[in-house]
Amino acid sequence: MILMFHHIVGIWPAARRVRCPAATTGPTRKGTTLRKQARSRTDVSPAAAPSGRRSAFSPAAEVIGSELDLHLTSRHIAQALTPGFCDAASVYLLERWLVEENAYAAGDPPQIEARRLALRVGTEAPAPWEGILPLGEVIVFPRETPYARALATRAPQLLDEVDAHTSERLRALGDDARIVRLLRTASFLVVPLHLRGAAVGFIVCGRGPDRARFLPDDATDVEALAARACVALDNARRYERERRTALAIRQSLLPGTAHKPDGCHIAHGYVPAGHDTIIGGDWFDVLPRPGGRIGLVVGDAMGHGPESAVAMIQLRTAARTLAGIDITPADLMRRLDALACDTPGASFATCVYAEWDAQERICTLVGAGHPPPLMRSPDGRAAPVTLASPGLPLGLGTGAYEPTVLPVPEPALLLLYSDGMVESRHSDIDEGIARLARLLAGTVDAHADVTAPDALHTWCERLLHDASVTDGPDDRTVLLASLIPSKIPSKD
Repeated sequence: MILMFHHIVGIWPAARRVRCPAATTGPTRKGTTLRKQARSRTDVSPAAAPSGRRSAFSPAAEVIGSELDLHLTSRHIAQALTPGFCDAASVYLLERWLVEENAYAAGDPPQIEARRLALRVGTEAPAPWEGILPLGEVIVFPRETPYARALATRAPQLLDEVDAHTSERLRALGDDARIVRLLRTASFLVVPLHLRGAAVGFIVCGRGPDRARFLPDDATDVEALAARACVALDNARRYERERRTALAIRQSLLPGTAHKPDGCHIAHGYVPAGHDTIIGGDWFDVLPRPGGRIGLVVGDAMGHGPESAVAMIQLRTAARTLAGIDITPADLMRRLDALACDTPGASFATCVYAEWDAQERICTLVGAGHPPPLMRSPDGRAAPVTLASPGLPLGLGTGAYEPTVLPVPEPALLLLYSDGMVESRHSDIDEGIARLARLLAGTVDAHADVTAPDALHTWCERLLHDASVTDGPDDRTVLLASLIPSKIPSKD
């Protein structure tokens, strides 16, 4: 947009350890002893304490946190644990933490609700288990379960078999061989996930009868892994929340598809400049106007990020409000300019406005420092529209905007676009506009029926993703309109 303006004017924290009572002998089941309490590190004699041991986990532990994705990070945790450390592993995050960002900071709630984000049994991918233990399932765990106890005490729970609650829940799923396989677990470990004093979830590990039981040293190893994983999970959750917010904003700003104006078919598209960019300063809209006219607008607030997005939202809202008033296109732009003067971040924003009157068979265009629209005539040629005045960007308070009235007696295509479609590191903006005009002419077949609405979306995608326009530094936005004059012209 700046180019266009010049053209116009010439070490991870260790997990907190809570000392627990020594392991007690509980009821015996099938010759095994249920250990209901976790052992703390102080329960292990110095001779038995680990010293410089090799990592118990697979190389997948090294990539935990490499992606800002909750499901992928959870999957990395499960992959780090199986099959080397244990036979089965799963990761659960508290639903309250995921949804409300309000984890259980303390206390002993009567139950917890946790969402299963990862599951791995041996070397098997999660897909075969989706039918019985689907990822994303939210499960309620009562207070007496080792999962709730691990979160309440912030200490690992070592058991000699699957707890009664889990056993009953799994048996209720049927006699599937996979369930029987899980119930054969002879050693069970639950390690809490907590961050900044708040519980956020837990890791569950299981070993079969042909492997050694979990020892306190094993729990210590998983605790260290959990401490690192918590930070990665929190980063991923924050990023996903921001991404959802940005996507919701972007989705809410798309032109409404319910309104289908007479005499005009519309297609639009948007591609952000960077891989991680979701929303920037580009905005576009389709505005119903008094008298059956239709307004089309594409604009660009300077820069990227939340500041530009806020400015863009305010400009778009103002344009929609002004469109409901029966004023001329030039007056609409002058009022938008005045509003932009009082809108932080909106100064030097550019836009182009087109108003189509199918009854009168005219298209009125007003520019505010924006690249000129392109028109494809019925003979298949495409060229930029010569505006009476390119106008200055919004927010400068000049109010000097002149309309360009263009007769359209036959069906034609009108393309409004952002400067990201024509700016390039390797050529000036005039060359970019000429290149886009050639692309528009070549994209649409010379004999194509421009009144067919279905083809517009295909042409939009081709324009957006053509290799000649993908090397620019800015967002790319297109608004393609098929202008269809009324067969019965106005009598006025």
